[in-house]
Amino acid sequence: MRAVIQRVSSCRVASGAEVSASIDSGLLVYVGVAHDDQQRDLQYVADKIVHLRVFDDDQGRMNRDVRQAGAAVVVVSQFTLYGDTRKGRRPSYNRAAAPADAQLLYRALIDLISGYGVVVGEGVFQAHMDVHSVIDGPVTILVDSRKEF
Repeated sequence: MRAVIQRVSSCRVASGAEVSASIDSGLLVYVGVAHDDQQRDLQYVADKIVHLRVFDDDQGRMNRDVRQAGAAVVVVSQFTLYGDTRKGRRPSYNRAAAPADAQLLYRALIDLISGYGVVVGEGVFQAHMDVHSVIDGPVTILVDSRKEF
């Protein structure tokens, strides 16, 4: 499982005219699910999302996690995180999970994050979305449960 975690000062996710998530301060997390992801991958990524210290403390140092900062999380499914561009010009998505499998793991990830007491908004799975965000910092962290980068 891969995640691109961005600290944002605001974020809004819409599919068509329907806004599915909106936060002021927090994390925008794009999540890609691999075809062979398991519970340990979910737990690893959820733990990173909840415990990464990317919010400033009183001294201006990044020492607070999302809960300590009183912030929220928006999770957006993004199979393109498994796009392989090593050959040719068209990405291959062979490592991405099938939609039905990915949706189950996506839901489980949201439930895990919520279980930590974090407010979680979400994108619409397998829908075309408009994601509007103001990245704060900028702070962008890449997480891979297989530690490939």
